[in-house]
Amino acid sequence: MARQTAGGWAAEEMGQADLGDKRLQDRLVSICDRFSESPESPINQACKDWAETKAAYRFFQNQDVEAADIMETHRKKTTERAKPYKTILAIQDTSYFIYTSHAKTKGLGAMSLKKGKHVEKIFSNGLVMHACLAVTTDGVPLGLLDQNIFVRKLRSAERRRLVDVTPIEEKESYHWLEALKNTHAIMGDTQVVTVCDREADMYGLFELGDRLKSPVLVRANVDRAINRKSRYAEKDVVRLWSFMRDRPAAGTKTIEIPERKATLHAKARNARTVILTIKFGSFVFNPPRNNIKYRHSQPPNLAMCAVYAYEVNPPQNEEAVEWMLLTNLPVTNFQEACEKVHWYCLRWRIEMYFKVLKSGFKVEDCRLAAADRLVRYLTVMSIVAWRLFMITLIARSNPDTLCTDFLSELEWKVLFQSVNKGKAMPVEPPAIGEVVVWIARLGGFLARKSDGMPGTLALWRGWKRLTDLTEGWRLALGPQSCG
Repeated sequence: MARQTAGGWAAEEMGQADLGDKRLQDRLVSICDRFSESPESPINQACKDWAETKAAYRFFQNQDVEAADIMETHRKKTTERAKPYKTILAIQDTSYFIYTSHAKTKGLGAMSLKKGKHVEKIFSNGLVMHACLAVTTDGVPLGLLDQNIFVRKLRSAERRRLVDVTPIEEKESYHWLEALKNTHAIMGDTQVVTVCDREADMYGLFELGDRLKSPVLVRANVDRAINRKSRYAEKDVVRLWSFMRDRPAAGTKTIEIPERKATLHAKARNARTVILTIKFGSFVFNPPRNNIKYRHSQPPNLAMCAVYAYEVNPPQNEEAVEWMLLTNLPVTNFQEACEKVHWYCLRWRIEMYFKVLKSGFKVEDCRLAAADRLVRYLTVMSIVAWRLFMITLIARSNPDTLCTDFLSELEWKVLFQSVNKGKAMPVEPPAIGEVVVWIARLGGFLARKSDGMPGTLALWRGWKRLTDLTEGWRLALGPQSCG
């Protein structure tokens, strides 16, 4: 991990952005620094004064600033951070940013269509973000490898009926394939395993992975027919779940699942320890019978492996964990099967990342009056949110890393005196694992023995508090240093 300081991380990460104008480049660095210092503040509060606020608004309004150009520099830095690792997980997911209450914002897309009690139809308006987050096999997020923020257009009833015969390039689901291609193109010799949830369970993604020789790991959503001997075979048809249930159990693996709040699509779940029974086997993934490619070619059958992980005895009132994981990587023994389960567990990292963006940075509160401005804003905030998220998790996976990789000398000394009153200042900088707990204590974390490591909510509150304390110290003592 490159050595950084709180005052210089944005210059190192974004200083080489090619925006066509050096002034725009400098403004981008300044905006990243400001939002890093005040992660949950709106634009006018994050900026120091009215002149800086106006400059930030002009940046997001500038039609010459492309979101892709902002992201490109960060993508390259992410690729550099990935080079020392043998295997990197490219975790894809989609999130929806709702701006329905912002009635004056122009250019938003219709996110959903619902029937209301007092009106015939209710549209939720907003933007869709499809992101690909690079994560080490230890769970440390290295940055974004791909991101696409777009306006969704609701299909007509006629178009929905034609969905099965529509080329995948014309479907919204093509973003999964596009991200796979973009990631594969930039990663060089590092093995990159694309990890996705059930929404990506489609033949087109696996076929592309096979064609590019790019590893994929996807949770199955469809109990499809497999090992078919012909396109229209009806006898001796085997279904995926039945096939895997007949495999012998290879062993058990213990995992930790996080808490989940109830949503429209999922029940609430308590955080708990789960013992999974593991089965694995190989099979032939046949193309769908109605695949549009049959019109001009023969889509290939794909040699695949499946890992079936399920909970035998869930606690009372808890839904059993059951995962069917599909991969084009070989799975020949229990250790390789457990590895795939571990990788899928790390898929939660991107959900946590989206939570940082929405709950921590409150990006859905931003009022920039136009969708294209919000796209630039979300792109910048995505990079800033990654950094805070990375600091949180690196403290868990690499707690002995020196804090000076992320904090300036003044910051860690102000922090030490704030939470360790009466103690002598250490000669050597403390480790990041200890420092993150101190920052979280400024944000309300109690740091009791039973509390474990702090979460992102306490950390970003503490980070803002540390920024205020450091700024106050600078104003009071000028060039003098703490201690």
